[in-house]
Amino acid sequence: MIVPRDAQTAEDVGGHYDELDHVYRELWGEHVHHGLWRSGRETVAEAVEALTDLVAARLGVMPGERLIDIGCGYGASAARIAAAHRVHVTGVTLSAEQHARAAARPGSLAFHRRDWLDNRFPDASFDRGYAIESSEHMTDKQRFFDEAYRTLRPGGRLVICAWLARTGARGWEVDHLLEPICREGRLPGMGTREEYEAMARQAGFRIAGFEDVSIAVRRTWTICAARFAARLLTDTRYMRLIASRRTRNRRFLLSVPRLILAYRTGAMRYGVLVMDKP
Repeated sequence: MIVPRDAQTAEDVGGHYDELDHVYRELWGEHVHHGLWRSGRETVAEAVEALTDLVAARLGVMPGERLIDIGCGYGASAARIAAAHRVHVTGVTLSAEQHARAAARPGSLAFHRRDWLDNRFPDASFDRGYAIESSEHMTDKQRFFDEAYRTLRPGGRLVICAWLARTGARGWEVDHLLEPICREGRLPGMGTREEYEAMARQAGFRIAGFEDVSIAVRRTWTICAARFAARLLTDTRYMRLIASRRTRNRRFLLSVPRLILAYRTGAMRYGVLVMDKP
């Protein structure tokens, strides 16, 4: 497990997304996750929706089921899955800004601002669950899996899209790419595929599948870098944001080149893990 030098808390994570709210929405949109380019010809909107659709496909969603979106962001993925598959989706987020926008969405949806590690849902509340790039922000990853197992019904399924460290990452990759990415992105830790699967098994899950889609998602960060550079030239808010000492999360805006390099070197991977509750 790659652990940052500075400990990260749930409050740090929520504050990160609150402070950078307009940056995320303006540079990328309300699906706060990577895009998935299978053909390479997809637009950004098509790519981010393709990742959501991949999650729904891996879940094997059936009409009428109850789903939990762990780290729901602005609720865009929950809304897409709920509308396409006629299911009810409950989402949780730490961010006040994200929760306000998610809660305003119509449809068979419910959103809560709370910590997943203290979610207070009854046992076996959900048929299926998913976490798209939120497990990285959990301060206790074993408890993340334990709570997913507890709140899913027997026969339920969990799908996780996760930033993963390469197994056996080299020292310079850890020191100059992975550890700073964790620190600057408010990630309390970045695990490997093997570590994730071990924690899932310890919680009681059976591993049903794994797909490495690193090559298909890495374009996300070159697009973000280009859009950010354009904003710096045209929008004074962005220059003020990175120049101000009061911006607690300005380092993340400068960390994008690390993410590009981490994917290019293979130091960072992007995995889709599927697991079942017996």
